[in-house]
Amino acid sequence: MSRSSGGRSPTSHSRRPSSACSSCLRCSPTSGPSPVPSPTPRHPPRRSKRITEAPRRLPAARPASCGSRQPSRTSWVALLAGALLAVAAGGCGRASLPVLGTVPPFTLTERGGDAVRAEDLAGHVWIADFVFTRCPDFCPALTGRFARLQHQFAVATDGVRLVSFSVDPTHDTPEVLRGYAARAGAEPGWLFVTGPRDTVAALLREGFHVAYADDGPPSAPITHSDRFVLVDRALHIRGYYHGTDDADVARLVRDAAALRDGRAS
Repeated sequence: MSRSSGGRSPTSHSRRPSSACSSCLRCSPTSGPSPVPSPTPRHPPRRSKRITEAPRRLPAARPASCGSRQPSRTSWVALLAGALLAVAAGGCGRASLPVLGTVPPFTLTERGGDAVRAEDLAGHVWIADFVFTRCPDFCPALTGRFARLQHQFAVATDGVRLVSFSVDPTHDTPEVLRGYAARAGAEPGWLFVTGPRDTVAALLREGFHVAYADDGPPSAPITHSDRFVLVDRALHIRGYYHGTDDADVARLVRDAAALRDGRAS
Protein backbone atom coordinates (compact mmCIF):
# COMPACT_ATOMS: atom_id res chain seq x y z
CA MET A 1 0.00 0.00 0.00
CA SER A 2 1.23 3.51 -0.74
CA ARG A 3 0.15 6.79 0.68
CA SER A 4 0.71 10.33 -0.46
CA SER A 5 0.58 13.40 1.80
CA GLY A 6 0.58 17.13 1.44
CA GLY A 7 -0.95 20.45 2.41
CA ARG A 8 -4.42 21.67 3.13
CA SER A 9 -6.57 21.47 0.02
CA PRO A 10 -5.96 18.37 -2.13
CA THR A 11 -6.74 18.48 -5.81
CA SER A 12 -8.32 15.80 -7.90
CA HIS A 13 -6.14 12.97 -9.18
CA SER A 14 -2.51 13.57 -8.31
CA ARG A 15 -2.48 17.32 -9.04
CA ARG A 16 -2.61 19.68 -6.11
CA PRO A 17 -2.64 23.48 -5.81
CA SER A 18 0.31 25.12 -4.11
CA SER A 19 -1.76 26.07 -1.04
CA ALA A 20 -2.74 22.55 -0.09
CA CYS A 21 -2.67 18.89 -0.99
CA SER A 22 -3.96 15.50 0.07
CA SER A 23 -2.94 12.25 1.60
CA CYS A 24 -4.15 9.01 0.20
CA LEU A 25 -3.53 5.32 0.50
CA ARG A 26 -4.00 2.34 -1.72
CA CYS A 27 -6.23 -0.07 0.12
CA SER A 28 -7.07 -3.64 -0.74
CA PRO A 29 -10.51 -4.90 0.29
CA THR A 30 -10.61 -7.50 3.00
CA SER A 31 -12.90 -10.45 2.85
CA GLY A 32 -15.50 -8.80 5.06
CA PRO A 33 -16.35 -5.56 6.83
CA SER A 34 -13.57 -4.04 8.86
CA PRO A 35 -13.73 -4.25 12.66
CA VAL A 36 -15.10 -1.46 14.78
CA PRO A 37 -12.68 1.46 14.23
CA SER A 38 -9.61 1.67 16.45
CA PRO A 39 -9.72 4.73 18.70
CA THR A 40 -5.98 5.22 18.39
CA PRO A 41 -4.52 6.87 15.24
CA ARG A 42 -1.80 4.91 13.54
CA HIS A 43 0.45 7.79 12.75
CA PRO A 44 1.90 10.26 15.28
CA PRO A 45 1.54 13.96 14.57
CA ARG A 46 4.24 15.54 12.50
CA ARG A 47 6.54 17.92 14.31
CA SER A 48 7.55 21.17 12.67
CA LYS A 49 11.03 22.58 13.01
CA ARG A 50 11.32 25.50 15.37
CA ILE A 51 13.63 28.32 14.32
CA THR A 52 14.99 30.45 17.12
CA GLU A 53 16.96 33.68 17.18
CA ALA A 54 19.50 34.91 19.70
CA PRO A 55 17.79 37.45 21.97
CA ARG A 56 18.53 41.03 21.05
CA ARG A 57 20.35 43.06 23.68
CA LEU A 58 18.45 46.18 24.64
CA PRO A 59 20.35 49.38 25.38
CA ALA A 60 20.80 50.19 29.03
CA ALA A 61 18.15 52.45 30.45
CA ARG A 62 19.25 56.02 30.94
CA PRO A 63 18.72 57.60 34.33
CA ALA A 64 16.10 60.29 34.36
CA SER A 65 17.44 63.81 34.03
CA CYS A 66 16.50 66.57 36.39
CA GLY A 67 13.98 67.99 33.96
CA SER A 68 12.20 64.66 33.10
CA ARG A 69 9.37 62.96 34.95
CA GLN A 70 9.05 59.25 35.68
CA PRO A 71 5.60 57.80 34.85
CA SER A 72 3.31 58.07 37.82
CA ARG A 73 1.62 55.09 39.43
CA THR A 74 -1.67 56.22 37.89
CA SER A 75 -0.07 56.25 34.44
CA TRP A 76 1.22 52.70 34.86
CA VAL A 77 -2.23 51.50 35.90
CA ALA A 78 -3.77 53.18 32.85
CA LEU A 79 -1.20 51.61 30.53
CA LEU A 80 -1.76 48.17 32.01
CA ALA A 81 -5.54 48.50 31.71
CA GLY A 82 -5.19 49.52 28.07
CA ALA A 83 -2.98 46.54 27.31
CA LEU A 84 -5.45 44.14 28.93
CA LEU A 85 -8.32 45.63 26.94
CA ALA A 86 -6.34 45.22 23.72
CA VAL A 87 -5.63 41.56 24.49
CA ALA A 88 -9.28 40.93 25.32
CA ALA A 89 -10.44 42.60 22.12
CA GLY A 90 -8.03 40.50 20.07
CA GLY A 91 -9.21 37.29 21.73
CA CYS A 92 -12.83 38.06 20.89
CA GLY A 93 -12.12 38.74 17.22
CA ARG A 94 -13.58 36.60 14.45
CA ALA A 95 -11.35 33.89 13.04
CA SER A 96 -10.80 33.97 9.30
CA LEU A 97 -10.98 30.65 7.45
CA PRO A 98 -10.29 30.60 3.70
CA VAL A 99 -12.89 29.49 1.18
CA LEU A 100 -11.19 26.63 -0.68
CA GLY A 101 -14.04 25.60 -2.96
CA THR A 102 -17.74 24.80 -3.07
CA VAL A 103 -19.39 21.39 -2.80
CA PRO A 104 -21.38 20.90 -6.02
CA PRO A 105 -24.94 19.54 -6.19
CA PHE A 106 -25.18 15.79 -5.65
CA THR A 107 -27.75 13.15 -4.82
CA LEU A 108 -26.64 10.00 -2.99
CA THR A 109 -28.32 7.34 -0.86
CA GLU A 110 -28.02 7.19 2.93
CA ARG A 111 -27.76 3.91 4.83
CA GLY A 112 -31.44 4.10 5.72
CA GLY A 113 -32.41 4.26 2.04
CA ASP A 114 -33.27 7.97 1.94
CA ALA A 115 -31.86 10.29 -0.71
CA VAL A 116 -29.32 12.83 0.54
CA ARG A 117 -28.74 15.96 -1.53
CA ALA A 118 -26.19 18.69 -1.10
CA GLU A 119 -28.97 21.18 -0.39
CA ASP A 120 -30.12 19.00 2.52
CA LEU A 121 -26.81 19.80 4.22
CA ALA A 122 -26.96 23.53 3.51
CA GLY A 123 -27.59 25.42 6.72
CA HIS A 124 -25.39 23.02 8.70
CA VAL A 125 -21.70 23.03 9.44
CA TRP A 126 -20.53 19.54 8.49
CA ILE A 127 -17.44 17.40 8.17
CA ALA A 128 -16.84 14.83 5.42
CA ASP A 129 -14.59 11.80 5.34
CA PHE A 130 -14.00 9.09 2.75
CA VAL A 131 -13.95 5.42 3.77
CA PHE A 132 -15.10 1.97 2.74
CA THR A 133 -16.27 -0.92 4.83
CA ARG A 134 -13.66 -3.46 3.63
CA CYS A 135 -10.73 -1.07 4.10
CA PRO A 136 -7.97 -2.84 6.06
CA ASP A 137 -5.82 0.15 6.86
CA PHE A 138 -6.66 3.67 8.05
CA CYS A 139 -10.45 3.66 7.46
CA PRO A 140 -11.10 2.15 10.91
CA ALA A 141 -8.97 4.92 12.45
CA LEU A 142 -10.90 7.61 10.54
CA THR A 143 -14.24 6.15 11.56
CA GLY A 144 -13.02 5.91 15.15
CA ARG A 145 -12.20 9.62 15.03
CA PHE A 146 -15.69 10.38 13.73
CA ALA A 147 -17.18 8.29 16.53
CA ARG A 148 -15.49 10.58 19.04
CA LEU A 149 -16.34 13.75 17.12
CA GLN A 150 -20.04 12.91 17.17
CA HIS A 151 -19.95 13.10 20.97
CA GLN A 152 -17.86 16.27 21.02
CA PHE A 153 -20.32 18.00 18.71
CA ALA A 154 -23.50 16.20 19.83
CA VAL A 155 -24.22 15.76 16.14
CA ALA A 156 -27.87 14.87 16.62
CA THR A 157 -28.73 18.22 18.18
CA ASP A 158 -26.31 21.10 17.73
CA GLY A 159 -25.89 21.71 14.02
CA VAL A 160 -22.56 20.02 13.20
CA ARG A 161 -23.10 16.99 10.98
CA LEU A 162 -20.76 14.18 9.97
CA VAL A 163 -20.96 12.62 6.50
CA SER A 164 -18.99 9.49 5.56
CA PHE A 165 -18.77 8.93 1.80
CA SER A 166 -18.13 5.35 0.67
CA VAL A 167 -15.32 5.07 -1.87
CA ASP A 168 -16.34 1.47 -2.66
CA PRO A 169 -19.95 2.09 -3.71
CA THR A 170 -20.29 -1.13 -5.70
CA HIS A 171 -19.86 -3.17 -2.53
CA ASP A 172 -21.07 -0.68 0.07
CA THR A 173 -24.82 -0.84 -0.39
CA PRO A 174 -27.13 0.90 2.12
CA GLU A 175 -27.56 -2.43 3.90
CA VAL A 176 -23.79 -2.93 4.23
CA LEU A 177 -23.40 0.65 5.46
CA ARG A 178 -26.11 0.10 8.08
CA GLY A 179 -24.10 -2.71 9.62
CA TYR A 180 -20.88 -0.69 9.50
CA ALA A 181 -22.55 2.34 11.09
CA ALA A 182 -24.06 0.19 13.85
CA ARG A 183 -20.66 -1.27 14.73
CA ALA A 184 -19.24 2.27 14.87
CA GLY A 185 -22.01 3.41 17.21
CA ALA A 186 -23.21 6.06 14.75
CA GLU A 187 -26.04 8.28 15.97
CA PRO A 188 -28.52 10.42 14.00
CA GLY A 189 -26.60 13.31 12.49
CA TRP A 190 -23.81 11.04 11.27
CA LEU A 191 -24.68 10.04 7.71
CA PHE A 192 -23.20 7.21 5.61
CA VAL A 193 -23.80 7.71 1.90
CA THR A 194 -23.21 5.73 -1.26
CA GLY A 195 -24.26 5.91 -4.89
CA PRO A 196 -23.27 5.12 -8.48
CA ARG A 197 -19.55 4.71 -8.92
CA ASP A 198 -19.18 7.50 -11.52
CA THR A 199 -21.18 9.92 -9.37
CA VAL A 200 -19.02 9.24 -6.33
CA ALA A 201 -15.76 9.47 -8.31
CA ALA A 202 -16.70 12.82 -9.88
CA LEU A 203 -17.85 14.24 -6.55
CA LEU A 204 -14.62 13.32 -4.78
CA ARG A 205 -12.25 14.43 -7.52
CA GLU A 206 -14.02 17.51 -8.86
CA GLY A 207 -16.15 18.53 -5.88
CA PHE A 208 -14.04 17.86 -2.80
CA HIS A 209 -10.73 17.86 -4.72
CA VAL A 210 -9.42 14.78 -2.93
CA ALA A 211 -7.57 11.80 -4.36
CA TYR A 212 -9.59 8.82 -5.53
CA ALA A 213 -8.90 5.89 -7.85
CA ASP A 214 -10.24 2.35 -8.01
CA ASP A 215 -8.18 0.95 -10.87
CA GLY A 216 -5.12 -0.22 -8.96
CA PRO A 217 -3.68 -3.74 -8.86
CA PRO A 218 -5.64 -6.51 -7.12
CA SER A 219 -3.45 -6.15 -4.04
CA ALA A 220 -4.45 -2.49 -3.59
CA PRO A 221 -7.24 -1.51 -5.98
CA ILE A 222 -8.57 1.58 -4.17
CA THR A 223 -6.69 4.79 -3.53
CA HIS A 224 -8.41 7.43 -1.41
CA SER A 225 -7.76 10.39 0.84
CA ASP A 226 -7.34 10.34 4.61
CA ARG A 227 -8.55 13.94 4.87
CA PHE A 228 -11.44 15.33 6.86
CA VAL A 229 -13.09 18.20 4.97
CA LEU A 230 -14.83 21.04 6.81
CA VAL A 231 -17.85 22.55 5.02
CA ASP A 232 -19.82 25.60 6.12
CA ARG A 233 -23.54 26.38 5.97
CA ALA A 234 -23.22 27.75 2.43
CA LEU A 235 -21.52 24.53 1.20
CA HIS A 236 -18.13 26.27 1.04
CA ILE A 237 -15.09 24.11 1.81
CA ARG A 238 -13.22 25.81 4.66
CA GLY A 239 -10.44 23.39 5.53
CA TYR A 240 -8.68 20.06 5.00
CA TYR A 241 -7.30 18.11 7.95
CA HIS A 242 -5.34 14.86 8.28
CA GLY A 243 -7.77 12.48 9.95
CA THR A 244 -4.94 10.46 11.50
CA ASP A 245 -3.12 13.45 13.01
CA ASP A 246 -3.99 14.50 16.57
CA ALA A 247 -2.95 18.13 16.10
CA ASP A 248 -4.87 18.47 12.82
CA VAL A 249 -8.02 16.96 14.31
CA ALA A 250 -7.76 19.34 17.28
CA ARG A 251 -7.53 22.23 14.81
CA LEU A 252 -10.58 20.87 12.99
CA VAL A 253 -12.56 20.83 16.24
CA ARG A 254 -11.67 24.48 16.91
CA ASP A 255 -12.49 25.59 13.36
CA ALA A 256 -15.79 23.69 13.21
CA ALA A 257 -16.87 25.12 16.56
CA ALA A 258 -15.95 28.63 15.39
CA LEU A 259 -18.10 28.23 12.26
CA ARG A 260 -20.95 26.75 14.27
CA ASP A 261 -20.89 29.57 16.81
CA GLY A 262 -20.48 32.38 14.28
CA ARG A 263 -16.92 33.16 15.41
CA ALA A 264 -15.38 32.56 11.98
CA SER A 265 -15.95 34.18 8.64
